[in-house]
Amino acid sequence: MFGLGKKRSAFGKFLDGHSISQEDIAKESKISKSTISRLCKPGESEPKIKNAKNIIKTLRGNGYDVDYGDFWDM
Repeated sequence: MFGLGKKRSAFGKFLDGHSISQEDIAKESKISKSTISRLCKPGESEPKIKNAKNIIKTLRGNGYDVDYGDFWDM
């Protein structure tokens, strides 16, 4: 079970809701697991543009219709 009992950001809730592990998204997007973990916490800073692009590209490549605004105020 993902995110059990933890407060989550919109990005974290998306991963949890689609049963995507932080480790899987980290590997596929080539972003460190610690960065992915930080982005799953509410109130944390937004990702660098490069990282946000890689995350969105990875999710879209796996068939998810997502955009930056779904997760971050960019």
